[in-house]
Amino acid sequence: MPKAKGKTRRQKFGYNVNRKRLNRNARRKAAPRIECSHIRHAWDHTKSVRQNLAEMGLAVDPNKAVPLRKRKVKAMEVDTEGRPKDLVRKPYVLNDLEAEASLPEKKGNTLSRDLIEYVHYMVENHGEDYKAMARDEKNYYQDTPKQIRNKINVYKRFYPTEWQTFIDSLQNKKMEVD
Repeated sequence: MPKAKGKTRRQKFGYNVNRKRLNRNARRKAAPRIECSHIRHAWDHTKSVRQNLAEMGLAVDPNKAVPLRKRKVKAMEVDTEGRPKDLVRKPYVLNDLEAEASLPEKKGNTLSRDLIEYVHYMVENHGEDYKAMARDEKNYYQDTPKQIRNKINVYKRFYPTEWQTFIDSLQNKKMEVD
């Protein structure tokens, strides 16, 4: 539906807007934020992407950095002395990235507390009898014997030391009862 005639207001100049901040924020939004903190701190905004990465010892195009060997052409030799190597002025960036990459990856896989309690309850009450576990009233999700066995195996694989201590404590309880 079109606007009614004469109902549009003309734009007035906003005197209370800080133009310097407005332009700075626009520049920030226009340039993408570099996620890697090592590269971000060493970045020089006055230089191009190629120059910045060359100073850090990083490649702009990985396909050109590590060229693939052509197998078919054997008679022709390629001169690699065509252009001089770029000088690495910021080697600390490369060293920091290598150090960060060499750190061991932390284990992010964990099981829910409910699943751990479920496995403990089932093994404590039924031992290795998966059919009895499937018929148990605490089997809320109506898992089949194979599904229960797989859940127990997943728990064994994720927490082998806890599983061993749990089995040892069960055997100790069994010996105390006898």
